[in-house]
Amino acid sequence: MADTRSPGDHGSPGPFPPGQVPFEQLPPERVPAEQAPPEQAQPGDQDHRPSRRSAKVADIRRYGQPPGLKDRRNEEHWAGRLYMRTLSPYFAWIFLRLGLSPNQLTYLMMLSGIVAGAVVSLPVAGTATLWTALGGAVLIQVYLLLDCVDGEVARYLRQTSVAGVFLDRIGHYLSEVSLLIGLGFAAQGGWENGGWAELGLLAALGAALIKAETDNVVVARAKSGLPADPVGGDRALRPRSTGIALARQAASMLRFHRIIGAVELSLLILAAAALDVVMGNDTPAAIRVLTVAVALVAVLQTLLHLVSILASRRLK
Repeated sequence: MADTRSPGDHGSPGPFPPGQVPFEQLPPERVPAEQAPPEQAQPGDQDHRPSRRSAKVADIRRYGQPPGLKDRRNEEHWAGRLYMRTLSPYFAWIFLRLGLSPNQLTYLMMLSGIVAGAVVSLPVAGTATLWTALGGAVLIQVYLLLDCVDGEVARYLRQTSVAGVFLDRIGHYLSEVSLLIGLGFAAQGGWENGGWAELGLLAALGAALIKAETDNVVVARAKSGLPADPVGGDRALRPRSTGIALARQAASMLRFHRIIGAVELSLLILAAAALDVVMGNDTPAAIRVLTVAVALVAVLQTLLHLVSILASRRLK
């Protein structure tokens, strides 16, 4: 989550135009295209790319990372631009040789994100919390890597599908929700009910609702017989109210919404766990402060995102 599929993989615009989501990093999409047998060119296609077992890393960069991929600021995750797109072709080369399909890679992406949340939630204490936080951060990096690789493999093989788009979306839902729930249990100090666990669940609900709000713009337009992209381009995305437009711009500049993104949150959890160890806290105080912060941001972002959509021309 096959033309493109990832938080890391945003090779094609997909059904959501860049900039449509004012308070959320636009999730990755894959745009369905005409189907072609793997490793075969479509009629009139002259690229004659090597078969999956003969492909070189340079071939994957050429066909799996189209020009301008990393320059799409509203679509490509900063970690993808900074380092992951440099590393991913090497792993795409390995997975091509192993014969894995884009959807299989998406399933692995989903699994790594879910397991990251489970690892963070492990009922440990003391310095062990640092290791669980580190494990979660590493697994989220694997999640990001696979998020890049599945799209690159799909582009190389020219395999696209509506099912791939769906799986990609579900993968991002599950991974972000899992990590936020894991944070709540880490703050609670164990797998038991309590206020901290409930805050994690609240943050997870907010993250899911934000994505649902984004997706339902396209659903509402489709059910009304309208095209996915609103008429007017970027102008249609701007709130009609000056006050709301200024609030949207301020929130976009501060980028506080990123605190609930999987990559950023995993690094914040690691930093908070390290702080608790350094300070010798008997309770996960820093983890709990982070839990409060993400819950507040999730609730606020859910409301701001909803208001921004209703105040724009996206539903017109």
